[in-house]
Amino acid sequence: MRRRASWWTTSLFCIVSWCLMFMGCSSPVPTPPWVEFIHRVPLQTIRVNDHRVAYLDAGQGTPVILIHGFGGSMWQWEHQFFPLAESHRVIIPDLIGSGLSDKPELIYSPENLVHFFLAFMKSLDIDHATLIGNSMGAGLAMAMALDHPTAVDRLVLISGFPAQIQTSLASSPYRKFLNYRPPLWLATLGNQIAGRGATTRLLKEIIYQPTLITTSVIERSFQNRQRGGLLPPLYSLIEHLDSWEQRYGQRLANISHPTLLLWGDHDSIFPLEIGKQVKFLLPQAEWQVIPESGHLPQWEQPQVVNSLILSFLERPY
Repeated sequence: MRRRASWWTTSLFCIVSWCLMFMGCSSPVPTPPWVEFIHRVPLQTIRVNDHRVAYLDAGQGTPVILIHGFGGSMWQWEHQFFPLAESHRVIIPDLIGSGLSDKPELIYSPENLVHFFLAFMKSLDIDHATLIGNSMGAGLAMAMALDHPTAVDRLVLISGFPAQIQTSLASSPYRKFLNYRPPLWLATLGNQIAGRGATTRLLKEIIYQPTLITTSVIERSFQNRQRGGLLPPLYSLIEHLDSWEQRYGQRLANISHPTLLLWGDHDSIFPLEIGKQVKFLLPQAEWQVIPESGHLPQWEQPQVVNSLILSFLERPY
């Protein structure tokens, strides 16, 4: 009996923490007209396949699209938006099922995300772009390069994405979330009663430098859960992980685009050894380890990462 109680407690903590850290699953609130980054940024929306997608769009020049990770949102790119927009057109969407975008009842399989992402690009009259992805966002960028190679100019892959996901995860809470998640109704209830402590614990899983986890960062992550609707898409994504491994993971070596691969030296989700395995599958990729950073090196070490990205984008191929 004690073991069963412990199992449910651990499972509930994992699912609640994921909800709280990113966008959550309680009742919706109105979409704001802007996003609070370093400065206030006007939010734009567009209809894609009859669903509303929220995004940021600024700058002139060749397009660069920044793609957040699993359960994430556009705030993870707050330190890249302005520096990259000085020389490029920068687009940062909240993917369908995430953030401020609609969260319809869809099958959130990798191939469906690819189709939707391509439709998003076409809706903005973008025929091809450089794709910069973090974690699952890197996986989506790789899938785009494999299924629609002419729509991708270059790839910047940050902290992802391995060919085999479940065996690559080093974080115990993340593994338990994937393997022992409770029913949706229980997860929803847990989200309603959990507090900011759960948010803090999960932020510490992805961020290496504890001083960066400030009160305002915790509050932003905690308040995001009020926008609601994230859990069903997350569950659907997890249920289709095998599709990534079968459809894309076995083909990563076929990617021939110019690629920059960045990895945090203290990544506790996909550790550095996993990054080296991804590099082995992408022999053409430039490989850089980002010091003193975890799973979000672009957020923890933005000056280092931005310099590497801009240098890569300016290089002729």
